[in-house]
Amino acid sequence: MSSTRLTLLTLFAMLSFAGNSVLCRLALKQTSIDATSFTAIRLVSGALILTLLVLYRRRSASGTAERHTAHRAIGGSWSSACALFVYAAGFSFAYVSLPTGTGALLLFGAVQATMILGGLWSGERLSARQITGFLLALVGLIVFMLPGLSAPPLPGALLMLSAGFAWGIYSLRGRGVANASNATAGNFLRAALLSIMLSAVLLAQQKLDEWGILYAVLSGAIASGIGYTVWYAALRGLTATRAASVQLSVPVIAALAGVLFLHEPITMRLLLASVVILGGVGLVVVNKRSTCDSVNAEGKNGACHNV
Repeated sequence: MSSTRLTLLTLFAMLSFAGNSVLCRLALKQTSIDATSFTAIRLVSGALILTLLVLYRRRSASGTAERHTAHRAIGGSWSSACALFVYAAGFSFAYVSLPTGTGALLLFGAVQATMILGGLWSGERLSARQITGFLLALVGLIVFMLPGLSAPPLPGALLMLSAGFAWGIYSLRGRGVANASNATAGNFLRAALLSIMLSAVLLAQQKLDEWGILYAVLSGAIASGIGYTVWYAALRGLTATRAASVQLSVPVIAALAGVLFLHEPITMRLLLASVVILGGVGLVVVNKRSTCDSVNAEGKNGACHNV
């Protein structure tokens, strides 16, 4: 893969990840759509585009082995789908009250913390530098959550942290998946079914809006469906360290987009917390080369660093 192609794929993926935050916040702040409907439309749209991509790959597969692999068009599991659903629902409900940059920072911090703890649980060991970075990020998150004029709303913050925890679990469960695209499509289909069930339960509270529906479709089909597919393609040319490092840009991009499109202020508290949390996470992931690169060597890099 050429460096130009790799750069463009990576840039598109990072913009897609940040775009999910922006589109969700735009929909819930500037339109009348409710969080439940946004979640359902996002997951259904993502499931449709991912399934179409998988079916296209199956039809275009040339070799016998490729056809056999592609024939199993839908993979995934219900446990992973439940984690995906919890992430998507928590993400949407959190953005009812959270600014774009704040939500992205909390989500990113929770995802990385969950994956680091998951690594420790599975036997990975942290160096002194990594331990320092993890504690630094944890302190930054705690200080950011302390009561104050610029502190994020507690219910929204807890929902976003829960969403990050669920996405971290989803990513950890993806380790060792042979076909990431098939698994993602299957998980999205199952999660979409769960979101439709939630919509049926909360039918009386639903509100739909043309622009809100458009934002949800863009979030599901483009930022999620195509964004995740592009990210898997980019991962083939990235080391684990680079893959983790470039994701440090997502909360920053989301915060800047919030200022540009939603006129949200960047508070000193958010700025300082971003430096401390992202700096701490950076200390951890930069030293994870040996562990995650060994995972990459076995063809499992798609699950090692996926936000």
